[in-house]
Amino acid sequence: MSANSRLTVAAHALTWIGLYQRRGHEVATSEQIAGSVNTNPVVIRRLLAELRKAGLVESQRGAGAGWMLARDLAAITLLDVYRAIEPGPVFALHRSAPNPECVVGHGIGPAMTAVYDEVEAALRGQLAKTTLEDVLRDVLKAS
Repeated sequence: MSANSRLTVAAHALTWIGLYQRRGHEVATSEQIAGSVNTNPVVIRRLLAELRKAGLVESQRGAGAGWMLARDLAAITLLDVYRAIEPGPVFALHRSAPNPECVVGHGIGPAMTAVYDEVEAALRGQLAKTTLEDVLRDVLKAS
């Protein structure tokens, strides 16, 4: 099982767009963003489409086509980004119901749900504390 990097890639793309706009550019192309992320522009377009549905970015078509932030970096939290791209829970229970005649099979769902609910609340709480402005500040410090 591999770790999910969608939140990292989305935060990278949004932070890059924000810095690009601060440097005087109106819109960023998927190709430019993909160059920074080191991925295919199609991956970026698909991710930005989800972020657009959530109201975090806007797109411009035609001449001068590209992407721009819909809100300032300081007004976008990592929780906003997370909700836009990962609408479901972090963890899930079994795909098919375990054996209810087994003592573990009967009780595993409620036991794990309680833990998962706490983890989810902690994750969301931590993500809500961090804006993309914070991310950009830390990125620039590291450079």
